[in-house]
Amino acid sequence: MLFDRLVSLRAVAVSALVLSSSVYAVAQQVPTSRVRGTIESVDGETLHIKSRDGAEVSLHMPASARVAGVAKMALSDVKVGSYIGVTTVPGSDGTQKAVEVHVFPEDMRGTGEGSRPWDLKPNSSMTNGAVDSRTVAGNDGHTLTVKYKNGEKKVTVTPETQVVTYVPATRADIKPGTPVFAITTKKPDGSLEVARLSIGRDGVAPPM
Repeated sequence: MLFDRLVSLRAVAVSALVLSSSVYAVAQQVPTSRVRGTIESVDGETLHIKSRDGAEVSLHMPASARVAGVAKMALSDVKVGSYIGVTTVPGSDGTQKAVEVHVFPEDMRGTGEGSRPWDLKPNSSMTNGAVDSRTVAGNDGHTLTVKYKNGEKKVTVTPETQVVTYVPATRADIKPGTPVFAITTKKPDGSLEVARLSIGRDGVAPPM
C-alpha cells in the first residue's frame, strides 16, 4: 500500500512538472515586437503611431497598462549598484560602445536581467543588470561593468551616449507628437497590445 501510494504521488509530481514546463514553453513562444515612433492620435484605448520607419502602427493599450516617462539623466548620477539597461554596439577596437543607458527605478530592479540581441541598430545588444564598477576610460569616456545572473559585460559610455531614467507619467501625457517606445504582444486576432508604454518627456525621445 505504501509503495503504491509513493508511486502515485511521484506520478502526480511528474505530471505537475510536465504541465509547468509546457505552460512556460507556451509563454516563451508569445510573439513580441518593439515599436518606436511618435503618437499621431489617440482613440480611446487605441494608439495610432507613426513608427521610425514611417509605417502606421495601431496599438491596443488596455486600462491596466502602465505608463512611464523617460527623461534625461546625468552620467554622474549612475552609481555603482544602479540597475540599468544599456544598448551597445561592437566598436572597431573590440569594446562594446554604449548607444544609450537607461536607469531603472528601484521597484523595477531585475527587469529583463541578462544580455540579448536588440534591434535598435545593426549588431546591437541589450544588457540589463547592476553596475558593479565604473572607471574613467579617457577622452571623457567611462567604462561600466554591468553584472547580471551568470555573466557580466564591460561597456564604454562616451559623450555621445544618451543617458536617461524613468519618471512618473500618466495616460493624460499621451498626446499627438509624443515620442514613444513599446514592447508589444501579438493577439490571436493579429492586433498588437502593449502592457507598458514609455513616453518621452521634456524633449527626450525614449532612446532604447
